[in-house]
Amino acid sequence: MSSVPLEIQEEIMKRLPVRSLLQFRSLSKAWKSLIDSSDFITHYYASNQLQHLLKVPLAIPMLVDMYHSYRIIGISHGLLCLYGHDAVGSYMAVVWNPSVRKSVGVVVPNVPDMSQDIYEVALGFWACGETSDLKIVKITYIDIWTEMDSIPESMPDTIPIPSQVEVFTLSTGAWRSPYSTTNLPRKSLQFDNYSQVVIDGSLYWLAMDCCTGEELLTCNLIISFDMISEEFKQVSLPHSLAHRIYLGDLHLSKLRNSLVVLQQDVVWIMEDAVQNSFTKLYAIRIPDQSVRTTVVGFRKTGEPVIEYVATMVGDSSSSNLFNNVEISGMLSFYVYAYTETLLLLDQPDSTIYNQGKRYILQGLGNMHPDTGKVQG
Repeated sequence: MSSVPLEIQEEIMKRLPVRSLLQFRSLSKAWKSLIDSSDFITHYYASNQLQHLLKVPLAIPMLVDMYHSYRIIGISHGLLCLYGHDAVGSYMAVVWNPSVRKSVGVVVPNVPDMSQDIYEVALGFWACGETSDLKIVKITYIDIWTEMDSIPESMPDTIPIPSQVEVFTLSTGAWRSPYSTTNLPRKSLQFDNYSQVVIDGSLYWLAMDCCTGEELLTCNLIISFDMISEEFKQVSLPHSLAHRIYLGDLHLSKLRNSLVVLQQDVVWIMEDAVQNSFTKLYAIRIPDQSVRTTVVGFRKTGEPVIEYVATMVGDSSSSNLFNNVEISGMLSFYVYAYTETLLLLDQPDSTIYNQGKRYILQGLGNMHPDTGKVQG
């Protein structure tokens, strides 16, 4: 390709899969310099729209392997964010790009003592395709709202507080309070830590508003956080989802670029973000009573991916209604859209950010300070 202008080579490379680009980096210094440039990394995602369904075991990065327990927080622009803790109570969020096999760890500060069952932490994750920067949002909220008034008496050193919000930005390598602190979530809100989705730069969580008085009143709703303006907003759910459904039976997803609420085998879609109006898109109805179905996500075509569980022993006559994607197991799961990206390619692997400093993990428990500077 030496006779082809570099500009044409660049346009061709933007349309190649990540695996090919990683191979090209070792063939030419000019190609390596081009592929590693921040401009190419940023614009590669915009040109690449190949989406995948990850259904094979992945090699877990060393940063995640350090922890005994972890869960997926979210997926954004081809990056997975996982959150876990170790045996001594240290918490870390790990941002991982399986395509380039690089990960970045962010030590999460000010995590309350979970053994007291008073406070809980909700996290959100977003990667910006235009700047290649990423943000992690941490919301600390009161979890035992039924005993909120008795906390000072039972635990004198603990004072109930409204929700506290902190934001980590990769470009600065540090945590801070949001720029806008006038609309923090009220202290009666509880967040669903296992259901969040990002659409057009806004994070959405399922939440429950708990009001105590003569009787306990709860209301399911959605809380959004604009990752640019850093402001919270509330999205109302249809009455049937807000008041008569257990929050754990709902899950957030997105269909193309619309917010979707999954109610087991019923799909609700919000097409008008201004009016917060949800419409029941469809419901999956299987005549076979021995089968339980749950919509867990969508393919790029918009077709639903359905968890199919036989509640009785034996073959079900409804099995021929589904195309098997060969995912099986004893636990339930959800499906996320994953697109290949080069984000984190310019980061040293196993980088850890802690209290404004950057370290490189060189083996389990062996960290060395990074000589590079965090760009603010």
